[in-house]
Amino acid sequence: MTRSLVLAAAISLALGACNNKAPEATPAATNGSAAAKPASDNPLLSPSTLPFQAPPFDKIKDADYRPAFEEGMKQHLAEVRKIADNPEPATFANTIEAMERTGQTLTRVSRIFFGLVQADTNDERQAIQTEMAPKLAAHQDEINLDPKLFARVKTIYDERDKLELDPVQKRLVERHYEELVRAGAQLSEGDKATLRKLNVEETTLSTDFHNKLVAAAAAGAVVVDDKAKLAGLSDGDIASAAQDAKARKLDGKWLLALQNTTQQPVLVSLKDRDLRTKVLAASETRTEHADANDTRKVIQRLAQLRAERAKLLGFPNFAAYQLGDQMAKTPEVAEKLLTDTVPAATAKARSEIAKMQAVIDQQKGGFKLTAADWDFYAEQVRKAEFDLDESQIKPYFELNNVLQNGVFHAATQLYGITFKERKDIPTYNPDMHVYEVFDKDGSSLALFYTDYFKRDSKSGGAWMDVFVEQDGLTGTKPVVYNVCNFTKPAPGQPALLSFDDVTTMFHEFGHALHGMFSNVKYPSIAGTSTSRDFVEFPSQFNEHWATDPKIFANYAKHYQTGAPMPQALVDKIKKAKTFNQGYATTEYLSAALLDMAWHTLPSDTMLQDVDKFEADALKRFKVDLAEVPPRYRSSYFDHIWGGGYSAGYYAYFWSEVLDDDAFEWFKEHGGMTAENGQIFRDKILSRGNTVDLATLYRDFRGKDPSVEPLLESRGLK
Repeated sequence: MTRSLVLAAAISLALGACNNKAPEATPAATNGSAAAKPASDNPLLSPSTLPFQAPPFDKIKDADYRPAFEEGMKQHLAEVRKIADNPEPATFANTIEAMERTGQTLTRVSRIFFGLVQADTNDERQAIQTEMAPKLAAHQDEINLDPKLFARVKTIYDERDKLELDPVQKRLVERHYEELVRAGAQLSEGDKATLRKLNVEETTLSTDFHNKLVAAAAAGAVVVDDKAKLAGLSDGDIASAAQDAKARKLDGKWLLALQNTTQQPVLVSLKDRDLRTKVLAASETRTEHADANDTRKVIQRLAQLRAERAKLLGFPNFAAYQLGDQMAKTPEVAEKLLTDTVPAATAKARSEIAKMQAVIDQQKGGFKLTAADWDFYAEQVRKAEFDLDESQIKPYFELNNVLQNGVFHAATQLYGITFKERKDIPTYNPDMHVYEVFDKDGSSLALFYTDYFKRDSKSGGAWMDVFVEQDGLTGTKPVVYNVCNFTKPAPGQPALLSFDDVTTMFHEFGHALHGMFSNVKYPSIAGTSTSRDFVEFPSQFNEHWATDPKIFANYAKHYQTGAPMPQALVDKIKKAKTFNQGYATTEYLSAALLDMAWHTLPSDTMLQDVDKFEADALKRFKVDLAEVPPRYRSSYFDHIWGGGYSAGYYAYFWSEVLDDDAFEWFKEHGGMTAENGQIFRDKILSRGNTVDLATLYRDFRGKDPSVEPLLESRGLK
């Protein structure tokens, strides 16, 4: 996942597209921290002197953010007004390119702050986020709804075919024009005023949702006071649970923390059925306790106001508005991709249920399989069918070895890049590492940060983003980071990963490569600044190298002995590749269709009862299997309520069509070779959003993508 998109409601506001009146600079509140530095001493107000302009986390204080945001907005607005008020006729250089150069201070502050608040928040940072999010929305509206600015952009847009523009410049003109229109530039003054209010309210509510969810996930962790109930967990997992409890001053107890998905990793191993049920219930209801962290009222209003905003902008519903500039174009097309897959996915899930129920009955369990039992009994079926045990696998996937000899090694083989750890670059957490990335010619390409372990101050999930974007106008190189939520081992213990965790590392590094390899002149269309249903393509494509025989053999080694994984175990993993795909596909489709259901509501719809709406939607789409809850239920679906994947969660499936089809191209052309890697880099990873994305893919593949490789990969055909 790219956090740039997940946080579009906040970060993209600072980058140039979407909301109202810029506030006057005000003294920063300190919330008890040290007083803010004078502007001249604020490290956020000038480019960092560190390599690659990396953030000086050792110098930045929380009290620096408010004045930096205020000054950044003030500068940005002045820069844009200078363009809008320019008495000279509008040209590409004095309008479009000039806009690309604006807001550098605000962009720098936003990227650092929102990166930090997602990965390592605290009360003060959340307070700053709550205060600044609506101000940023208002600030961007002041720009997007400026009639003088729009008139200049429209002049260039109308004349674009007559101007001597290269294809990228023409694409940029069209993007700027279309984004301003989508932001409301053509509305009447009365409608603009209404839009401003809706935008501020939506940003405020999205921030509120996210903060409630972070708090609810932490509060929802299950406390265990009897070690015997943890039977089935590894010694390392039990030690980690004890450490997590101790961190919350719960000495002598164990804490099972919640990850952001519905199913929790511990459910694979926990033998105690009552505890499994308790853990799943805590997960599913984390934000539904009628307390300060209950998100359901926020969801009700968010769905309603998004529909109202869509109507104001001339669309029948919010999904129609959102998908207008995506590859899918319409919600009907996206929904069809999902619903066409439902029969095969649910049929496979039901066959998986039957196999697990047979195991329960054979063991004289005397109960029907429930969602809380699924992972536990699926693991037993996997052992029986494939003689494969998760506990056998993990010792071969030590985190640092997977990174160095798997993720990095694959990138070296494909693209010729190499990595060197930098100990001199400050980070915001001691668990992080920083690497300088060198291109095949030895030149410095990027900085890459890793932040892999979960903590209460971190949002759930995994993502990539940048602290510094590649920018051909200024010559800045990318500073990229990956964030995950792997279990931190107890002191002295190795960080052993599941194969799902390994896949996640390759996935997020695929996003990182997309950011690192960007070679685009204009920052607003550089790197991962693509549509949501394209941006997951490079990341999901990179997952394929986790199972490439040469790469796998290089990293799948026992953490104690260094011995390679036995071939028999490797073969079992391969044979089990499509195992449990009925469940995995159905839980994803349920969440994606829930997203569509919420965002195809018309503007005149009353506030929805969240629980009833969810149940009715799942039934309508025929994905209402009690044993397979959605990957995210509505009340903790951060992708769609706290950020930029609203009406866009289908994008993972759409992108998977691209990634599996692209991998077919690699297989057709000799697999993992430097030549193939260079073609993929040149035609996909370096291009950003400089070309219509369907055309970009077609130019690489030679034809439109086929869905067949995806169905085969998931074992649905």
